[in-house]
Amino acid sequence: MSDDPYLWLEDVTGDTALEWVRERNAEAVAELTGAPRFAELRDEVREVLDADDRIPYVRRRGEYLYNFWQDATHPRGLWRRTSLESYRGPDPGWEVVLDVDALGEAEGENWVWQGAAVLRPGFRRALVELSRGGADAAVVREFDLETLSFVDSAAGGFTLPEAKSRVGWIDEDRVYVGTDFGEGSLTTSGYPRIAKEWRRGTPLDEATVVFEGKPDDVSVGAYHDPTEGFERDFVFRNPDFYRTEKHLRTPNGLVRIEVPDDADTSAHREWLLISTRSEWTVNGRTYPAGALLAARFDDFLAGGRDLDVLFEPDAHTSLAYEAWTRNHLIVATLEDVKSRFEVLTPGPDGWSRAPLAGVPELGSADILDTDPDVSDEYFLNASGYTQPATLYRGEIGGDVEVIKRAPAFFPADGLTVEQHFATSDDGTRIPYFVVSPQDPAGPTLLTGYGGFEVSLTPSYSGTTGRGWLARGGTYVVANIRGGGEYGPTWHQSVQRGQRLRVYEDFAAVAKDLVDRGITTPARLGIQGGSNGGLLMGVMLTRYPELFGAIVCQVPLLDMRRYHQLLAGASWMAEYGDPDDPDDWAFLSEYSPYQNVRPGRPYPPTFVLTSTRDDRVHPGHARKMVARLRELGYDVRYYENIEGGHGGAADNEQLAFKWALVFEFLWEQLSALE
Repeated sequence: MSDDPYLWLEDVTGDTALEWVRERNAEAVAELTGAPRFAELRDEVREVLDADDRIPYVRRRGEYLYNFWQDATHPRGLWRRTSLESYRGPDPGWEVVLDVDALGEAEGENWVWQGAAVLRPGFRRALVELSRGGADAAVVREFDLETLSFVDSAAGGFTLPEAKSRVGWIDEDRVYVGTDFGEGSLTTSGYPRIAKEWRRGTPLDEATVVFEGKPDDVSVGAYHDPTEGFERDFVFRNPDFYRTEKHLRTPNGLVRIEVPDDADTSAHREWLLISTRSEWTVNGRTYPAGALLAARFDDFLAGGRDLDVLFEPDAHTSLAYEAWTRNHLIVATLEDVKSRFEVLTPGPDGWSRAPLAGVPELGSADILDTDPDVSDEYFLNASGYTQPATLYRGEIGGDVEVIKRAPAFFPADGLTVEQHFATSDDGTRIPYFVVSPQDPAGPTLLTGYGGFEVSLTPSYSGTTGRGWLARGGTYVVANIRGGGEYGPTWHQSVQRGQRLRVYEDFAAVAKDLVDRGITTPARLGIQGGSNGGLLMGVMLTRYPELFGAIVCQVPLLDMRRYHQLLAGASWMAEYGDPDDPDDWAFLSEYSPYQNVRPGRPYPPTFVLTSTRDDRVHPGHARKMVARLRELGYDVRYYENIEGGHGGAADNEQLAFKWALVFEFLWEQLSALE
């Protein structure tokens, strides 16, 4: 489609484009909100999102446990804190640190919380990030955690205007900052290209440049490790989404950490950890992709290559992540998409290993927080598709306690969870989970993602439970290639020119569901967002006969122009470069916007996005809908004027969005009932 008639819809806040958006919104709202079921769905989902008895997850910052909390009274949220002793009780005593709703009202701003970086050690100051309407771009403001007030810039407080900034503490009077310093300071992906050291009380334009990347890098940054006795400073550049060039910053200049560009590295006290994404041969030994290696940091930088293998993958098991406590390393792995944990401990005779004590045999668990400067404490959250979350606190070598339990938001009696494997076109076995009533008579909802090494693991969703499972639906999660469920090769095997394999995998799961008698094409709906929205667009244009309804959220759809829209250039390592004729040859095979054709059996489709999504441009969704409407297809559209890439800025908007989605699916897939 060399002459794009809908380019005008890429004007995000243009009057003509927004008029079109409001007209489409009105049509979708009129169609989907009139029946009593919509109000029931909206209220049930909102009840889950606002529930007072859900787990208030915490992160330790010194003596306090911090939590960010949203509910019906505080839709934009409270940043608050308590003590461990109080947190153990049924009704912790919370001290409010920052009330985002009150702040927005006082300042006349539509603030959405984006997080805070707290100064270590001491934990007296924080760099708070707030965005307007939920965008990735945020303002940064220094906050005093003793007086519970912002530090005014006139008094030397660190503040940054709205941008996609990267900022972090060095000490109480210095930060590393990458932001929009003006022309040439951002990469083509819209992220910082220059890292500077900024001293309190000096103008930002006098900050000292410590590292510069290239314009076509994805991003550049610097950070400080304040671990006492092991203080270090690092700078890095990301040439693409999966490669990093990292240096130790020393008084004598930069020292490159000599590992493959696609390997991840991290330092903890005397140790350097290396996680490989491809085979690495060093000192005559080849380490596989997906391995975790350890070396003594100073020895490695001096040229030593004595590496300890902490983890090696096999056909069923991959490395998920690792987390340090003060004296131990917790290694999290996935075994056929089920969580496993080991504790590794360095000693004079090498590394010893043991299972992490007290972890339940559930489908999925995650280490949420550790306290690596001080103790061997960890917080672990465990749940499954039908098991509400349980939060554990433990200390390695000590007791494990259940510290919080989430309520059940839907009845799980009679629901079964099974794992099956479909066979893709090239013979690869694709795992997927099915959550269903024992007698599955209702429709089926299938979801997937398939990109960026993101794994979809079993977890409890009160929203899906209330909106789908409790009403008799079957829910399916496909662990297709492109994710990280089986390590880097599971992802790398479908990058760029091999991307069609992702879509063959998802189609294979859909066919397998029908072959097993779980559903029929007319009763099978699918849903996905972001890269999963691209997946939905390809399913619509390549496999329409397999589905009865499609929900496509915050999607990429125009793969001819994606690299020119917002953060799109940062994803070329995943998809390819549309300006390269060889790359466009394979991108053009599946790019949904370019592959819409008349006279095809496209099922009813619902496309949703957000005006404030500054990661995936809303033009993708707008233009796709306009093209489908032009050809007379059954499509509806809803664009939240706020919300960022998550599609909603608060629980009210989130509940409304999910009620629209579920109402659409029930309406389309229940026609045969």
